[in-house]
Amino acid sequence: MARAGNEATPRTRQAGAERARETALREILRVISTSRHDEPPVFDVILENASRLCHAPMAALVTISADGRHYQMAAEHGAKPEFVRFLKDNPPELDPERYAAARAMVNAETVHVHDLADPDLYGASDRIRIQSTVLEGIRTSLYVPLVLEGRSIGCIGLWRRIVAPFDDDEIALVETFASQAVIAIENVRQFKALQKRTEEFQALNAELESRVASHVAEIERIGRLRRFLSPPVADAVVQAGEDGLLKSHRAFVAILFADIRGFTAFCEAAEPGETIDLLHTYHEEMGALLREYGAGVDQRTGDGIMAIFNDPLPCDDPAGNAVRLALAMRAAMARLCAGWKRLGHRLGFGVSPSGAPEAVAAMMMEKGLKTGVDLEPEAEEEEGFEEDLHEGIPEQFLTVEKPVS
Repeated sequence: MARAGNEATPRTRQAGAERARETALREILRVISTSRHDEPPVFDVILENASRLCHAPMAALVTISADGRHYQMAAEHGAKPEFVRFLKDNPPELDPERYAAARAMVNAETVHVHDLADPDLYGASDRIRIQSTVLEGIRTSLYVPLVLEGRSIGCIGLWRRIVAPFDDDEIALVETFASQAVIAIENVRQFKALQKRTEEFQALNAELESRVASHVAEIERIGRLRRFLSPPVADAVVQAGEDGLLKSHRAFVAILFADIRGFTAFCEAAEPGETIDLLHTYHEEMGALLREYGAGVDQRTGDGIMAIFNDPLPCDDPAGNAVRLALAMRAAMARLCAGWKRLGHRLGFGVSPSGAPEAVAAMMMEKGLKTGVDLEPEAEEEEGFEEDLHEGIPEQFLTVEKPVS
């Protein structure tokens, strides 16, 4: 019976150790699942459990620097503050010939040093190794690499202040802990990468929304402008910016004035619907010609039309364009006035292009017209019609009817 009791003790101890390891692994997994954005909490619980279960008063997790030349402490458990400060101020080089931790990381293999004070290992010239034994009294150490996708990114180190090598179960446990540390590191890396992509996507989405809003606002602005300006002028206003067209500037322009002769008398006698229909037809015809001949700003009030050439829309021959438009308008109005005459409406048309006097005069003479600038279609066949239309009109705007003989 005594023998059976003695045999139960090792089994009980082994079962207890296994339960403790399982509990530690569950705790580490729990922390990993709740710390996807942060590595230190996982490192701390791993080192605390490794130190306790492997009976090592000191533990540390180091990572290789970005340049691959040194390794630095990422987390520690049980080390003296002055030793931690010394290692942070003097990060060891990743030299496998000098440091066991470096050898574990470079070769991606577990390194077990039974006695750090062994003269064959402990060189008097190596300051970090001296500090490890003097400040911390380290004797036995274990280094397990953290391997991610076939490449070492750091290692877990356990230290004892006595010469007491780690057994196989302890080494296997630390290797399991190392695998979990790698999982935590990879989780955080993936989380940060996803977060960065999300932020980039959000920034891009915000930029696209801003562009769309700006584009929609521009479309709406163009739509509003086109209610009062011709499409080319509206586009020029938008392209010039908020203040582009409002800045003071000099330009040679030609201006054309036109109106329907007898329109006031017509309005007094006609029904409102007739007036609206006539104006609609008139402006539809004249508007098409204004656009065809490149008139810039055109202002319309009732039957009156004012058109400007060479601002804001540039043109090579503003005076010539004004005269050519006047002739085209004269021809179109001859047709319209003939139709209105058949309906019993006594209407004519006056148009006056003005720009450089010499240019306008030359264009008029080239077309076989007098140098006057008021043109009217031949719609005044009834006696006295012309006089009635032109009553009170200044001399320079009198009708020009026929070519110079």
